[in-house]
Amino acid sequence: MKTTLEELQAFAAVVDGGSITAAAEHLGQTVSGISRALARLEKKLETTLLRRTTRRIELTEEGQAFLARTRAILAALDDAEEHMAARRLQPAGRLRVNAATPFMLHAVVPLVPEFRRAYPQITLELDTDELNIDLLARRIDVAIRIGPLRDSTLHARPLATSRIRVLASPAYLAEHGRPRTAAALGRHTLLGFSQVESLNRWPLRGVHGDEWLITPHITASSGETLRQLALRGAGIVCLSDFMTAADRERGDLVQILAKDTADVRQPISAVYYRNTQLAARIACFLDFLQERLKTF
Repeated sequence: MKTTLEELQAFAAVVDGGSITAAAEHLGQTVSGISRALARLEKKLETTLLRRTTRRIELTEEGQAFLARTRAILAALDDAEEHMAARRLQPAGRLRVNAATPFMLHAVVPLVPEFRRAYPQITLELDTDELNIDLLARRIDVAIRIGPLRDSTLHARPLATSRIRVLASPAYLAEHGRPRTAAALGRHTLLGFSQVESLNRWPLRGVHGDEWLITPHITASSGETLRQLALRGAGIVCLSDFMTAADRERGDLVQILAKDTADVRQPISAVYYRNTQLAARIACFLDFLQERLKTF
């Protein structure tokens, strides 16, 4: 049988206090409990650690040697506890964050320098993927998801929302004209997603209700690729504000069919496994992100 922490604490407390009674008072235990702990310890070690007399308790030679080891173990434990407490106050360690490429580029990356200044002990590992991934297989601490969540095994924390709009570049509109109705999109080049059909349901009011399932002429798996195509005048696209707000402010992309566009906002959520305790570094990252992510 292996020695327990309780037995080591009892042994050290008896030596420090000079009696079993003093040790019991110090540790908040009964005298009989301390006596049993000492007896178990000596039985496991197959040696006598303490000589008990009517006046005092003395260490044997073996007891003196074992006391030095005991104090080193207890000191190491105290140091470990203090270190973990300090980590809670000043989070440290590696943090693996996953997000789709557009969100990583346009929302997370601009905040990284400020986050590093606030939490220099956290090492960020940024991972991008266009589809939902297995967090455990990829050893991801937290993933940022855009849109409705479907995985019930994950715990979710809402961060923000982002509106989606139909956009085109001024160069495209100058060459091909500006569509005035959703039906007119059939005469234009449409840019859409190749892998998730729901992303090709544009929030346009018309005969189909408040959404319009388009048939894209050019597809891509990444929203960033579609954004770049739209900026170069390759066609009309429907993308979220978190990645196109700056383009609209500069005039590089222009919203079209604004009156026919429903106010649809994509939820932005952080997800992590429910059965994983939220480490301090994850909590501070999510707090930081939520405070700075505006509702687009």
